[in-house]
Amino acid sequence: MGSNVKGRTAMEVGADGVAIITIINPPVNSLSFEVLFSLRDRYEEALRRDDVKAIVVTGANGKFSGGFDIASFGVLQEGKGKQPNVSNISIEMVTDIFEAARKPAVAAIDGLALGGGLEVAMACHARISTPTAQLGLPELQLGLIPGFGGTQRLPRLVGLSKALEMMLTSKPIKGQEAHSLGLVDAIVPPDELINTARRWALEILERRKPWVHSLHRTDKLPSLGEAREIFKFARAQAKKQSPNLKHPFACIDVIETGIVSGPRAGLWKEAEEFQGLLHSDTCKGLINIFFAQRSTTKVPGVTDLGLVPRQIKKVAIVGGGLMGSGIATALILSNYPVVLKEVNDKFLQAGLDRVRANLQSRVKKGNMTKEKFEKTTSLLKGVLDYESFKDVDMVIEAVIEKVSLKQQIFADLEKYCPPHCILATNTSTIDLELIGERTKSRDRIIGAHLFSPAHVMPLLEIVRTKHTAAQVIVDLLDVGKNIKKTPVVVGNRTGFAVNRMFFPYSQAAILLAERGVDPYRIDRAISKFGMPMGPFRLCDLVGFGVAVATASQFVQAFPERTYKSMLIPLMQEDKNAGESTRKGFYVYDKNRKAGPNPELTKYIEKARNSSSVSVDPKLAKLSDKDIVEMIFFPVVNEACRVLAEGIAVKAADLDIAGVMGMGFPSYRGGLMFWADSLGSKYIYSRLEEWSKQYGGFFRPCEYLAERAAQGATLSAPAGRAKPRM
Repeated sequence: MGSNVKGRTAMEVGADGVAIITIINPPVNSLSFEVLFSLRDRYEEALRRDDVKAIVVTGANGKFSGGFDIASFGVLQEGKGKQPNVSNISIEMVTDIFEAARKPAVAAIDGLALGGGLEVAMACHARISTPTAQLGLPELQLGLIPGFGGTQRLPRLVGLSKALEMMLTSKPIKGQEAHSLGLVDAIVPPDELINTARRWALEILERRKPWVHSLHRTDKLPSLGEAREIFKFARAQAKKQSPNLKHPFACIDVIETGIVSGPRAGLWKEAEEFQGLLHSDTCKGLINIFFAQRSTTKVPGVTDLGLVPRQIKKVAIVGGGLMGSGIATALILSNYPVVLKEVNDKFLQAGLDRVRANLQSRVKKGNMTKEKFEKTTSLLKGVLDYESFKDVDMVIEAVIEKVSLKQQIFADLEKYCPPHCILATNTSTIDLELIGERTKSRDRIIGAHLFSPAHVMPLLEIVRTKHTAAQVIVDLLDVGKNIKKTPVVVGNRTGFAVNRMFFPYSQAAILLAERGVDPYRIDRAISKFGMPMGPFRLCDLVGFGVAVATASQFVQAFPERTYKSMLIPLMQEDKNAGESTRKGFYVYDKNRKAGPNPELTKYIEKARNSSSVSVDPKLAKLSDKDIVEMIFFPVVNEACRVLAEGIAVKAADLDIAGVMGMGFPSYRGGLMFWADSLGSKYIYSRLEEWSKQYGGFFRPCEYLAERAAQGATLSAPAGRAKPRM
């Protein structure tokens, strides 16, 4: 969203008397205030001029408009200077100038018409679209509701149920479907779009086509009784899907006002609700995530050197287990030819079958055609030796976490791969310097850490060592984008960013459980806060084997602040290993449904004795808010260390890492953003108090102490440490 180029509109009047008004604000013609006011001025000029009979509104470079400029929301939230109110635009401009125009106006839609873009189009008197254009109102993704009349016009064009679905899911539809719903009036190929729209506008003028004010159409609206049922259902759905969010309900209320009290009342209510939501924590949080996600690819000293990503024509993967096959799936789905290497036929077949099964499930769900399936699988080749590695541009090693094995593989890769080939490892725990110890290729060794299942989870941690060449990082950022992952560049230290920040998550939970807090209450409080599952349920899911292996890495790396408990090892002795053995912190029935494990209290008592701690009656009275803080403040504390050590480039990267790697609720804006909404002073004082009562696990780090002393935010870049590689 380049705020430096203010954006504009242009107008050309043809010999036929049609004024073509074009929205120009690359890359997606977003509607900044400058663009909107310019659009209004063009409209008024067209309405004044005697040589203009009709108007066509369109966007430059094959895109109508991606909607209101999101950078402008930030300006509105800060409330600096005299800001136009949304109602000025929605009512005085879109409704009383565009829709009320005495000359017919037609929207010519190509590429996309989203949010405010579609709202402007719906105020025109007809819409012509290309078959593949995307049309939708995705405002709810940002914690808002449509603000330029969308809540009133969409139901009147496509019917109430479909309009609610489009707004509440934020899912756009294609031109073809929009036509069958009545949102657009005709579908034409891109090269006929403008001419068709011109003719249509003149035909409206000649009364050969209807002159329609969307706002006043009622033929698609249900009776009031039926509408009430539909609203009741929509509210129940929203309550189920997003119990912590207010804006979906505001959206439903505003649509209802329009149907019960008329469209003009609906517009006023829309403007009032929009204004309120704009200043909500949810909106600020989601907008933070929106920009954070787009800024992870900016890495000082790497992406500002003018390096161009090299083309990766072929990728090899070593290891066809769960991770290797998942990575192979992600790559072939994005058209990368892949060679998958295993040690014997049995393992290789199993790996190739896993990839096929991943794709097969897409075919079953109807997300992939049979022929696309065949084409995609043909990009994958299985091998048992390094013979076909001689022309690969990148290798990703995904074998078990065993140092000696990885060292051997990297020594082999150096021998068999071309000298420009990127040597990547998917390790989640082992020091990259150790992995590359026996090679002379440290400048092209890099971590490509994906999360399981790799073809589904959206995050890619790119791990650089102090030797990794900037070019190699730039190349991997590009691959990440192509396989539709959000890449975050991190330094090479135990746990990197995600696993490192979150290692205190389950440890805090165990510490509380040993001191008398009901583990199921902890999981409930954490789920209610918005995590996909609580720490105990998560331990069961990843399995106790992995949990113990990971924990031991952190015990070695950070002995002074890991909480050592015998709880999981004691449970393991009795064959509790988590969900895979149907018995862990929960017991699982044959449908994998979780219920409480009746033996858990026995294990907690044993663990309590071996840690020689006692039940603290104060903790039994904890509120949900206290539980959330005792679990998450140690995570925030660790994230501060990651930032202070320069392992992460910026706080926003950690916000994204937590949301995409661990499922931290995006509507809370990410871990650091959420922490700043509570304040560094508050977090510091709570941790300080707990560390006095429960030990070093809670001790606040220096970075946090400094920020609290200055009353500064955790995410603002201060005199930051040098990036650690």
